[in-house]
Amino acid sequence: MTPPDPIPPTPTAAPAWRLASTAVSLPEAHGTIPIPPGLGFWRKMFAFSGPGYLVAVGYMDPGNWATDLAGGSQFGYALLSVILLSNLMAILLQSLCARLGIVTGRDLAQACRDHYSRPVSFVLWLLAEVAICACDLAEVIGSAIALNLLFGIPMIWGVSITALDVLAVMYLQNKGFRYIEALVVTLIVTIGGCFLAEIIFSRPDVGDVMTGFWPRTDILKNPEMLYVAIGILGATVMPHNLYLHSSIVQTRKYEHTDTGKAEAIKFATIDSSVALMFALFINAAILIVSAATFYGSGKDVAEIQDAYKLLSPTLGVPVASALFALALLASGQNSTLTGTLAGQIVMEGFLRIRLRPWLRRLITRLIAIIPAVIVTAIYGEHATAGLLVLSQVILSLQLSFAVVPLVVFTSSRKKMGRFVSPFWVTGLACVTAAVIISLNVKYLSDYFGLSDLIARLVA
Repeated sequence: MTPPDPIPPTPTAAPAWRLASTAVSLPEAHGTIPIPPGLGFWRKMFAFSGPGYLVAVGYMDPGNWATDLAGGSQFGYALLSVILLSNLMAILLQSLCARLGIVTGRDLAQACRDHYSRPVSFVLWLLAEVAICACDLAEVIGSAIALNLLFGIPMIWGVSITALDVLAVMYLQNKGFRYIEALVVTLIVTIGGCFLAEIIFSRPDVGDVMTGFWPRTDILKNPEMLYVAIGILGATVMPHNLYLHSSIVQTRKYEHTDTGKAEAIKFATIDSSVALMFALFINAAILIVSAATFYGSGKDVAEIQDAYKLLSPTLGVPVASALFALALLASGQNSTLTGTLAGQIVMEGFLRIRLRPWLRRLITRLIAIIPAVIVTAIYGEHATAGLLVLSQVILSLQLSFAVVPLVVFTSSRKKMGRFVSPFWVTGLACVTAAVIISLNVKYLSDYFGLSDLIARLVA
């Protein structure tokens, strides 16, 4: 497929950038999905739908499972409010990503390259690559755990088998971007169906569930609860999703006029908001099932494997554990698809270096697989839980370096023109960025023991 001609930035926005944008984002898919004129609302909504679901995958990847399971088993439904808050923050940030990509014709990586100096851009690229590799590591481990639970495949072999998804990604990219979106939606439906069944099996108290969505001060007063809450929030907003979304919204061939861009922003925002509500359901479902099944039972659920082993015996439903593992496998495989695209977007956007997709994917998979194989071989299967936690810590470290540029760019009238974010949206985005950064700093300081060190120095 011949990539479309590059679309230059709008004249009003061009002087605000240090460099001119000379290449389109994700060129093999850019503008390949037409939006025919004259469509009604629902048909146009369907045409724009898809990118949001690829983004939603990052909010339900295996890295989120551990914190959701821990939150439910230790504190019941109390942390549902944190999941809801995290999801609302995600909806806001992803809407800004869509706005940036549609208005400027740049993804977030290209925007950083065109705005910052070369040394700064290079550092941002390194941080983004580390975050993608960390996310890939969580997906590799999650898929390997699922293969082990479902088929008894040793973890070290399961980790290696996950490298074969390169072939699936290559095939789907050749077929067209809509096929990738269709597969992702199918896997999301699979995950949702599995957890809907799990909720029915676990029979949670509806009143307690609804109460759990209401914020409570106990979360701030209880250090253990606060720690898990920070973990949930820190594992929810993924930095690679911000780069990904700002690119894939440009796969739609909309009119590059003010009217066309305004329409594209509207439908892209609806698309991502609806998709992220599915992510909210799945994350909440994991915590609800954990709370209904394990809270107050005296059973320790420290790892994903523990939940799998205890679900069926506790609920008295033989298929419950199998559905849990199937959802985990779908989650891990789904995330690898979006990791492929995010890695390509980041490398091409920051460095203007294009690698063949299969080569780019193979490199990132090897970077994720090699540590998992080494740790599994040396320390055994239980060490993989530590790798999952480590991957989330690395993601937390990188997050602010993606969120801050996004908020800065979309709040700049020089860069966005008449599509600059409204004042109230910019205000909410700044508060969201401050909350995410503060909680992640708290999470990291606790993880590395810095809080105790500072307290001793002050004393």
